[in-house]
Amino acid sequence: MGTSNVGLPELYFLLRGLGWTLILTGFGFVGGILFGLVVALARVSRRRLLRWPAKAWIVVFQGTPLLMQLFVVFFGLPLFGLDVAPWLAVAVALTAHASAFLGEIWRGAIEAVPLGQSEAAHALGLKYPSLMRDIIMPQAFRLSLPATIGFLVQLLKGTSLAAIVGFIELSRAGQIVSNQTFQPLLVFGIVGIFYFLLCWPLSLWGSRMERRLAQAAR
Repeated sequence: MGTSNVGLPELYFLLRGLGWTLILTGFGFVGGILFGLVVALARVSRRRLLRWPAKAWIVVFQGTPLLMQLFVVFFGLPLFGLDVAPWLAVAVALTAHASAFLGEIWRGAIEAVPLGQSEAAHALGLKYPSLMRDIIMPQAFRLSLPATIGFLVQLLKGTSLAAIVGFIELSRAGQIVSNQTFQPLLVFGIVGIFYFLLCWPLSLWGSRMERRLAQAAR
């Protein structure tokens, strides 16, 4: 059986897969930011009723593979009468996965802010919402930025697991084109270049931010 060329239709199909990879990454990261902030604030709360569920959430989603989480969401929700589309199942799983990791990253950043600043704010009569919004969180965000960017890179690559539940993102699109053209090295070389062009600038940005923080701390 002969091979066929990788032409414009195949490249367009790969670009469509790339678009869905970016969309899934965006959903997972934005959702992870929103829920991760809740998890982080619950983890540093003085109330056990908030700390323990947040800790359990982090332990579960950091201690299990993303692949298993995708399976549980995609095949588990229909057992409760919720029939979800593959893209929605992937977005939900990525959001839950990201919220656990980002929540723990930000929890560490919040606790890394010098305690004296919180004590000074309490002495000035600042309430907890103002303390977190105006003093703690801006500094914690700056401290956590390199690790947050690093996780974004991992999340982007993790979207390739969406193919397991039948969703066509970049990796799955590459597999389909490879099966049609019988040129796996060429096709997955192109797929790899796409991933590299997305991840490498983010990695450079994260490294640059880390160096800036290290210089500022001296």
